Amino acid sequence: MKLQRKNRLRAVAFGAIAVSGALVLTACGSDDNSGGGSTGGGSTKAAGNIKCEGKGQLLASGSSAQKNAMDLWVKNFMAACKDIQINYKPTGSGAGIQEFLQGKTAFAGSDSALKPEEVTKSKEVVKGGQGINLPLVGGPIAVGYKIPGVKDLVLDADTLAKIFDNKIEKWNDPAIAKLNKDAKLPDLKIQAFHRSDESGTTDNFTKYLKATADKSWPYEAAKAWKPKGGQSADGSAGVSSQVKQTDGAISYFELSYATANKIDTVKLNTGASAPVEATSDNASKAIAEAKITGTGKDLALKLNYATKAEGAYPITLVTYEVVGDKGNKAETLPATKSFLTYIASEDGQSVLKDLGYAPLPAEIATKVREAVASLA
Repeated sequence: MKLQRKNRLRAVAFGAIAVSGALVLTACGSDDNSGGGSTGGGSTKAAGNIKCEGKGQLLASGSSAQKNAMDLWVKNFMAACKDIQINYKPTGSGAGIQEFLQGKTAFAGSDSALKPEEVTKSKEVVKGGQGINLPLVGGPIAVGYKIPGVKDLVLDADTLAKIFDNKIEKWNDPAIAKLNKDAKLPDLKIQAFHRSDESGTTDNFTKYLKATADKSWPYEAAKAWKPKGGQSADGSAGVSSQVKQTDGAISYFELSYATANKIDTVKLNTGASAPVEATSDNASKAIAEAKITGTGKDLALKLNYATKAEGAYPITLVTYEVVGDKGNKAETLPATKSFLTYIASEDGQSVLKDLGYAPLPAEIATKVREAVASLA
């Protein structure tokens, strides 16, 4: 189904919280509950519009793309639910899925839906059920750069593919100059940075390149970076930090990192009448064209990276919370459902404003809430 953009994207102040301490590793279907996990049931109480159920400690990990959203969600939730502690580690989508499939976490964050073999593997951990994808964060993947004297850089898919495949090496290359006729492009070496860790952000970025610049991007889309050469850093925080401090640098990361670090971002020539800026509203126009490909409670989406719709920014991602549909560990299920219920709620989605994220469209939000309510 096509997602109708009925919800207007909103934006909130950057919030961050570091949840410290060694928290218990609790997982769906896992027998590893060392250190004293959360106790089942727990009292039910309402704090504002957040309903607190269960108690104890939850460990989750994965997508660094949603770190800023997760920090704010955890802060708000733990302020309301004093008996629940949540530690989300932004280790990257690949690491998050791996830990979930090893039975170490209550849920994982991933910017790519589970692969069929990962769904099969999840059945060994989530007894009697399987891992499902619940989209909870949307937004643009910005292409950030640092070129002295250049503030409005325009690139297209072909030039991006050649830059990240080390085929274009200088910022005053004719291909870039053709797209930026009024810019004073320096004779400066391009410093292209990619993620060193397996990342859903890399997966979505390379899906865009594969869909729109196939002749210049001979690699399959993947969480792990395929081309040789270039420079790397760990996580979105790592690559954005490199761009901020390196003249000639360029990389890809979520818009929230560009906003927080005041990094200039590329406008994309998509074939629309004007280059498209990386904004939440513009990403929403592209995400609105997504289709649900999952079945049952699984809500995996297929994004249209090749959109040429006016004002639609095509390099987007949707971050999923990966959790068992049933067979979740009884001790952690109440708290897990309580937290996921909050972040899927209108209140949870509305606090994403100003972080550069996109609240869920109304239709998909309803389906996510129904899926969370049915977790067992």
